[in-house]
Amino acid sequence: MSLRKTLTALSRASSPPDSSISAVNLEAAEPSRSSEITFRPRKIRKVSLDDLNPSPPTITASPLSSKSTVDIALGHLLISDELLGGVISAHNTPPVFESTSTPFLSLARSILYQQLATKAAKCIYDRFISLFPGGESGVLPESLISVSAVDLRRIGVSGRKASYLHDLAGKYKSGELSDETILEMSDGELIDRLTSVKGIGVWTVHMFMIFSLHRPDVLPVGDLGVRKGVKDLYGLKNLPGPLQMEQLCEKWRPYRSVGSCMIGCN
Repeated sequence: MSLRKTLTALSRASSPPDSSISAVNLEAAEPSRSSEITFRPRKIRKVSLDDLNPSPPTITASPLSSKSTVDIALGHLLISDELLGGVISAHNTPPVFESTSTPFLSLARSILYQQLATKAAKCIYDRFISLFPGGESGVLPESLISVSAVDLRRIGVSGRKASYLHDLAGKYKSGELSDETILEMSDGELIDRLTSVKGIGVWTVHMFMIFSLHRPDVLPVGDLGVRKGVKDLYGLKNLPGPLQMEQLCEKWRPYRSVGSCMIGCN
């Protein structure tokens, strides 16, 4: 073989592979961008404790003005508190809420009955009613103001209670209080507004809310009978204070008025 032919053969053997073959190989080795799968970032929702422990539905209680409402309350208490349920089961007579007096008359009666035995208080109340034409329907703010302290003392009302009655009537006459606004007030508002009347404290307001307004969820934490009832019901060593009363009777909601009456509301 001549020198020229030999050099030509060596040159062909050392030349790079065909460019078309190289392009095919590259395309097979690297996938096209159009075939790639893309992932969009997603927002992670935070799980709150409320999601894990949802609050129980709120029960709205109606005023205790009918036997059916009281029966519903007793049924709720039977389920919510096993110990109180035993007391309810042992009593065949449910509590009754029948007062139909106006708020003004009920508050006046509450003042007259304070710190008196029931029989003595009833006697004085009957004399008090006799002072007004028309009896109980005649006991109005303006008519009570017209009755002097001397006349009230003559029927057995103390001078201090006479001043309490006149203060109540005066707040009605000035517009600070009225039967209509009292019926619309929340429990907290009633305590704030009514305790501004001389001689009316929180205990009196609690009793007024339960027995006159028939509010279903009142816990009279200062009532000695209810405190003794809670002490006996839960086997406590001492009489419970207001905070302990609230904690122990929380399960009675929204019928704490009925629960209180079942264990000793005065």
